[in-house]
Amino acid sequence: MKKASTILFLLLLSVAFMGFSQTAAPTDFFAGKWEISVTGTPQGDSKLLADLVRKDGKLTGQLTNMADPTGEKIPINSIEENGDKMGMAFTAQGYDVTIDLSKVDDNNLKGTLMNMFDAKAKRVNP
Repeated sequence: MKKASTILFLLLLSVAFMGFSQTAAPTDFFAGKWEISVTGTPQGDSKLLADLVRKDGKLTGQLTNMADPTGEKIPINSIEENGDKMGMAFTAQGYDVTIDLSKVDDNNLKGTLMNMFDAKAKRVNP
């Protein structure tokens, strides 16, 4: 009887261990709302609100000019993800514009707009 209870105990312990050792589902880091600040542009500093969502496995979204929050939304043409880096392309005032951002920590990104102007992004909590 003692041998059976020891085997049963080890079996239950192994089942519990396997249950706790499962990795959590990966979070979708870039999805969500991000406040992007760009400094040093010819028109002055600007802020954009990026609303990124994952549809059919691809990241997509739109931008809002924070200086005119009721204005027309700017659709993002493409988003490329590479690990902790992301590149967005969109059209603004007739120009093709790109923003490249890299993860700093769980709530911050930094990078450049058109490889010329500094850009920082901060996650907007819902």
